[in-house]
Amino acid sequence: MSDVQQPQNQLNIEITEEMAEGIYANLAIITHSNSEFVLDFVSVMPGTPKSKVKSRIIFTPMHAKRFMKALKENIDRFEATNGQIQDMEQIEIPMNFGGPFGQA
Repeated sequence: MSDVQQPQNQLNIEITEEMAEGIYANLAIITHSNSEFVLDFVSVMPGTPKSKVKSRIIFTPMHAKRFMKALKENIDRFEATNGQIQDMEQIEIPMNFGGPFGQA
């Protein structure tokens, strides 16, 4: 028997290869009721009239607040290392996303 003990509250989390690839989203729609927060993640592409929700996450209000705090903490760490992230209001994104301009 080993002298090394594993912590009692250790959580073992696994991720599939497919899930590890992630899903791109550039829009989040957040709604809530008195008992839950719903985050819908969408990938909106220019020139596409319709976009689909790629992922939906449902939180209790307590977990939504914990998520917000964890996200803020990680953004603060990122900015401490990499510099301030510009707000979208300060950045002008071209609607062609760098692709060719349409011609008539």
